[in-house]
Amino acid sequence: MRLFRERGFDATTMRAIAAEAGVSVGNAYYYFDGKEALIQAYYDRAQAEHEAACREFLATEDSFAERLDGVLREWVRVSEPYHEFAVKFFKHAAEPANPLSPFNKQSSPAREASIAIYREVVEGSRDRMDAELRAELPELLWLLSMGMVLFWVHDTSPGCARTYRLIEVTVPLVDRLVGLSHLPGLRGITKDFIGVVHELRA
Repeated sequence: MRLFRERGFDATTMRAIAAEAGVSVGNAYYYFDGKEALIQAYYDRAQAEHEAACREFLATEDSFAERLDGVLREWVRVSEPYHEFAVKFFKHAAEPANPLSPFNKQSSPAREASIAIYREVVEGSRDRMDAELRAELPELLWLLSMGMVLFWVHDTSPGCARTYRLIEVTVPLVDRLVGLSHLPGLRGITKDFIGVVHELRA
């Protein structure tokens, strides 16, 4: 991670990584197929750290807004040490065909683990919401978090204050929309929205 941060992803070789780690190049390739595999390992580790950070408050908090707010804030907090790296690395992750893209097939384990956290956010909530929307919401919340990640990558404010502010103003809006979804007058709009989601996903 330090070499990627200092030299950039492209300029960092497996030989250099092996030398810094004090192992042979062959030994490095025994554990990781290449630099992409190292980044996938970073995804997995970051995801595990995020899950651990969320565990306590998800076990006790039952408000949808508070659960969502906590999960998003904890992601920013545990990701802070990697912010400089993320800024330099983002151009690779932003390419749809790149195996390091969070939307790519190779990233599916980390993606599914992340969606699972948002599934916990929804399933552990006492708030009323449309049943169909409840089923779709974990993936929609993960997509929301991807937008937050994009904002965070470009956030140069001290302590990523602007990202925390984004969470502060966005979560209440999402909470209100979700809370209104079960009302008779808005169920039709909710169904139309879910239909669009299904169409675009296909």
